[in-house]
Amino acid sequence: MLSRLVFISLLSLTLNFVTAEDAMDARFALLSKTFVNEYPALSPVGATGLGDHRFDGKLDEISAEARQREREFYQHWLKQLASFDRSQLSRAHQVDLSLLKKKLERELWSLNELQEWAWNPIEFTQTAGQSIYGLMSREFAPVEMRLTNVAARLEQFPRFYQQIRETLEPARVPQIHAETAIKQNRGVLKIIENMVLPQIDKLDEATQTRLKQAILIATEAVEEHQTWLVKELLPNAKGNFRLGPELFDEKLKHSLNGSFTRQELRERAEYELKRTRAEMYQLARQVLTGNNNLELPEVPTDDQQQAGIEAGLELAYEQLPPRDGIVAAAEKSMVITTDFIRKHKIMTIPDDPLEIILMPEFQRGVSVAYCDSPGALEVGQQTYYAVAPLPESWSDEQCTSFLREYNILSIHNLTVHEAMPGHFVQLAYSNRYPSKLRSLLSSGTFIEGWACYTEQMMSEEGFMNRDPLMRLVTLKWYLRTIANVILDQSMHVDGIRREEAMKLMTRDTFQQESEASGKWIRSQVTAAQLSTYFVGVQEHRDMRETVEKSWGNEFTLQKYHDAVVLHGSPPVKYVKAILLDEAIPE
Repeated sequence: MLSRLVFISLLSLTLNFVTAEDAMDARFALLSKTFVNEYPALSPVGATGLGDHRFDGKLDEISAEARQREREFYQHWLKQLASFDRSQLSRAHQVDLSLLKKKLERELWSLNELQEWAWNPIEFTQTAGQSIYGLMSREFAPVEMRLTNVAARLEQFPRFYQQIRETLEPARVPQIHAETAIKQNRGVLKIIENMVLPQIDKLDEATQTRLKQAILIATEAVEEHQTWLVKELLPNAKGNFRLGPELFDEKLKHSLNGSFTRQELRERAEYELKRTRAEMYQLARQVLTGNNNLELPEVPTDDQQQAGIEAGLELAYEQLPPRDGIVAAAEKSMVITTDFIRKHKIMTIPDDPLEIILMPEFQRGVSVAYCDSPGALEVGQQTYYAVAPLPESWSDEQCTSFLREYNILSIHNLTVHEAMPGHFVQLAYSNRYPSKLRSLLSSGTFIEGWACYTEQMMSEEGFMNRDPLMRLVTLKWYLRTIANVILDQSMHVDGIRREEAMKLMTRDTFQQESEASGKWIRSQVTAAQLSTYFVGVQEHRDMRETVEKSWGNEFTLQKYHDAVVLHGSPPVKYVKAILLDEAIPE
């Protein structure tokens, strides 16, 4: 039996240990709140998007002084994190510490090494558009207050555009970036026309007068900037859009949280390309049963495989929405996907509001659709599933090419990815995570990987009555994910030319000309982002397989999926460690 003195000594040591650990956790919790409070001030427009509305009347500073303040901010916080003993933090705080450290390092690298502020004008056209769209797209405050902040931001447009022109270095700007910025720049005027002016009569006379004057000031600033983009920037845009191996590998490491090297990604992608095409060929044989015009042996030649898959996909291309019917088709698809998830107990659907809209003009030209979820600091606000309309200038041939790619079955798959149970569902849960710091530190690989994983999962669970043609289309979309990662590194490291890239997309992965042409542009104006889809889906599938084995008979899809989305949007490896009670990765 322990003596009273020894017992008291052991109890004291235990209490001291617990107190030290609790103190470290409490200090990190306080630091987290401080960071969440201070970080949004770096970008007022970004703060609005996050759901922090303290800076809604301000517009971002684009200057060397602003970048230096940002640089010092990140350096200060890295020093703060260095004072923590990670082993004395709770598991949740260990995750947040690792994520925050990596974010700060990534932001510093972007400022100092990548330097997009000097050569990427698209970033600034996006900021201008978001500065007004972010205030008007959601009813987070009375419309009178939001319109007053619109006026305040519009009054700052001349300063904002002047700083952009002083910051960009035309000789470093790639031509494709200049061309895309020219297409997007006037989009903010459409937002004013469509979202601001229809509500102006809700203001008192004095505020109406101020807003109208601010619109005139902003319109003049936008047009002046448009002239500069066309006459000054574009003729002198001599930069190389290809990052090169050093910058690309570093950006890839930051984007993927060190999951795969470029070489490992290429090997896995090429393996998946062959495996998926083989499965698609067998599905094509199934849907083409009775077709005597094609030779479809069980073991085909390369040409037979190509012809068979193309013929199978032609059956899907017969199911086209009308030229002006993509949004209506997406709305119908939303009902079908939601009913399937509930009936088959795929996961629990949150009750957050969701609306399908036409994509705002300032966002067009990079992607066909996206999920515009509320900011990381907001819960329950409107989510938008935005779909780009067909440009009025397109010929019938261009429209047909687009609609063949986005046929009715493809729209079902698009809805799965962007909304049910893809981005909308996952991000709605992510915003509910108690740590606001975690909400700020989201991983694109987790988010995009989840959406791609849900495409394959829904198909495997029998979505659309196990129609083999639906499965064929879903696998075609997976081929796009594979092509993305190959194109990403081929573009920025290997120097792929348009002819080779178009062959990869149109022949090897069966994309229509319009889709492939858009992706050719997107791969030039982005880097590493296209790889997040493939890496993320691999990580999600690997995690599910591991957890399913570990949980055994206790595993159900609803239990698993609900558990996966409850921890914010950190890289998959952290969620896996949490679900399996493993050590939290560094």
